Amino acid sequence: MAKIEDLRAKSDDQLNAELAELKREQFNLRFQGATNQLERPARIKEVRRDIARIKTLQTERSQSAQA
Repeated sequence: MAKIEDLRAKSDDQLNAELAELKREQFNLRFQGATNQLERPARIKEVRRDIARIKTLQTERSQSAQA
């Protein structure tokens, strides 16, 4: 699980890479869930929230850049 402090320390490119990786993992987890092969159902929730954290941070950065 990504902590917000760790995410704030990353550059925009690193955040984009992390976001792409999490979206790929989310897809794989959904696929595993559909085929009843999911070992840790709570991981779906963790990944979803990590994606939201990154998107929130990107929004904050874009709004502060505009101001």
